[in-house]
Amino acid sequence: MAKISFSFGAAVGKSALSAAALRAEYEERILKAAEWLENTPADASGNGWIVLPGCAADEIKKTAEWLSGYDNIIQVGIGGSALGNLMLNQALTDIFYNEKESRPKFFLADNPDPCKARSIMDLAGKGRTALVGVSKSGSTAETMTQFLWFRDELIKKGQSDKDILVITDPEKGIFRAFARSSGCRVLDLPASVGGRYSVLSSAGLATAAALGIDIDSLLKGAASMKKFLCEEKDLDKNPAFKMAALHLLHESEGRSMSVIMPYSSRMAYFAEWYAQLWAESLGKNGLGTTPVRALGAIDQHSQVQLYTEGPDDKLFTIICIGCHGEEITVPKVEREELAPLKYLEGQALGEMLGLEAKSTAAAIVKSGKPVIWIELEKLDAENLGALIFFYEYLTAITGRAMGIDPFDQPGVEQGKKYTYGLMGRSGYEKDACEVSRWFEKINSDRI
Repeated sequence: MAKISFSFGAAVGKSALSAAALRAEYEERILKAAEWLENTPADASGNGWIVLPGCAADEIKKTAEWLSGYDNIIQVGIGGSALGNLMLNQALTDIFYNEKESRPKFFLADNPDPCKARSIMDLAGKGRTALVGVSKSGSTAETMTQFLWFRDELIKKGQSDKDILVITDPEKGIFRAFARSSGCRVLDLPASVGGRYSVLSSAGLATAAALGIDIDSLLKGAASMKKFLCEEKDLDKNPAFKMAALHLLHESEGRSMSVIMPYSSRMAYFAEWYAQLWAESLGKNGLGTTPVRALGAIDQHSQVQLYTEGPDDKLFTIICIGCHGEEITVPKVEREELAPLKYLEGQALGEMLGLEAKSTAAAIVKSGKPVIWIELEKLDAENLGALIFFYEYLTAITGRAMGIDPFDQPGVEQGKKYTYGLMGRSGYEKDACEVSRWFEKINSDRI
């Protein structure tokens, strides 16, 4: 059973608003947002993620078993079609999975950087390789350029389209047409699930299961969190309601950044995943707070100086892991010159990481800044699934309470159109001209 606790005693910071006043100010808006979310059909655009915890995963598991027979898996995707996979794999497999004897090796081709693409292909050059393309439309330029290149490389190796899996829209798009004609494997990516909310769909789960991740437990944890959040209507007992209200409060008072700081190397990509989810969902109409990724304890030595003595413009969320698994304990100090370090004898590294999380939280609170504390009993598939659903739900109701659509991304679409135009795609000529005009302005003052 997933076990996660949320602590809000220091979450108001220097705000003059009491807990009772917070409830009076924001409860009605939050409840209306939750009601909207629960009453919107799952097949409505963007809302399909909410039913994913209860969906059958049989077809995903069959495909994962097929993928697991390869020596290498190369997945191409970007944004939500990449960050979710990186997050699951980092959190739930060995951090150095690819460096060990594990099979299949997994490579994620996200950024269309030729150096990275070539390095991936060099590493996957030996043995049989499965190519996985993830795109609902099959037209995302960054994904499709790499898909075409990697496909060509596989064919040069003597492989074929039978070694390809596409995860795409159930009915339409370039990838769907390719699957029909080529006979490659295909998994549906529900049309109502947006990329940044897709990690608990085939887009995230297929390769995760192929690497041995327990996707049943992921979905079980997400389902238990969904049940709790949807049934608990009291703002003071529902952590998503309370966090949504706090984000609204702090944004209104000029705290324009949302810092997330997990204390585990296995959660670095969780912070990256959160940053896309939060920024792309809520940054609209001149609203939204900027997500800032930090990692404890590393960023105690790079950012905490700013956090404690810099401007009061951030809301902090610190995530602590209760049990890190098998511990490493500091041995007895024998050399005389190391005697000042004797206080470290017998200290466990995982426990030390937890103490550092508490120390950072306390230092930030002492400086008058607002801190939310989240603690996972342990980082396993069930707890991670619950935390993923929590943040998806939190993001959705926060956006609705702000009065914006948390599922669209008009700013991203504009950038895509510009890219299509510059790359010569038919129908986007005007966009290419517009880019040229803006670049005239950019270059009007050049050194």
